[in-house]
Amino acid sequence: MTAMRSLIADLAASAAEGLREILAHRGLCLRLARLEVLRRYRGTVLGLAWSFLTPLSLLLVYTFAFSVVIRIRWEGGSTGSHAEYALALFAGLLAFDLFSECVKAAPGLVPSHPGYVKRVVFPLSVLPLVNLLSALLHSLIGLLILALLSLFVLGRAPASILLAPLLYAPLVLLALGISYLLAAAGVFVRDLSPAVSLATQLLFFLTPVFYPVSAVPGGLRILLYLNPLTTIVEEFRNVLLWGKPLSLLPLLSVTILGALVLAAGLAFFTRTRRHFADFL
Repeated sequence: MTAMRSLIADLAASAAEGLREILAHRGLCLRLARLEVLRRYRGTVLGLAWSFLTPLSLLLVYTFAFSVVIRIRWEGGSTGSHAEYALALFAGLLAFDLFSECVKAAPGLVPSHPGYVKRVVFPLSVLPLVNLLSALLHSLIGLLILALLSLFVLGRAPASILLAPLLYAPLVLLALGISYLLAAAGVFVRDLSPAVSLATQLLFFLTPVFYPVSAVPGGLRILLYLNPLTTIVEEFRNVLLWGKPLSLLPLLSVTILGALVLAAGLAFFTRTRRHFADFL
């Protein structure tokens, strides 16, 4: 028991150290996030317009595949039309794509910046946060697209869309915490990137993004809810699209889980970063 308490205290101290470093360099985080967004679209003809075109293109393909071909319909909708299915799908993609973009890039964050590790004194803990801020910008652009599409298709955008920050909170905590874990592990395990990419693809089909939870047999729904993204995706859809009230208890549970994952990820990253230079 004493050893467990000592371990928890050490992890808490490491997490606090990482958090202090992030707060001390918050200005640097914002500048690097801005540069990351500019770098992504530098030299392209359409620039930031790709942030609109890419999700819309994927949305059309997914809608055709799952609504027209497979003929999935969504409970909670009013018309059952393909357009309404597209909105339900897009709301789910908003949540999942933010998580996916963060975790898939995480294993390569430190190995792709060896100069930051070996040659200069650089706060490495800002790298996962910069990656998150860049992904969050694209997600917020998607949120704007969802609001505009809702006005066009449904004739309204629910006032509950103002609750979006409460929905993003558990998603950001969870994505950032796992990003710290993977960013540190990616230094020591170089084939982690393809493994994470595969796991993310599998997770996409195990999260109710393109199908409703009601389509899953009753006995398997419990397993589906072991995935915290299930609650987050469902809340994105219910609140941002259908205008339903927040499910406070499930959302609070996932938020607490996200905070614990972030603390664990930040502690692991802080404790292992002193060894990064030996593996790069």
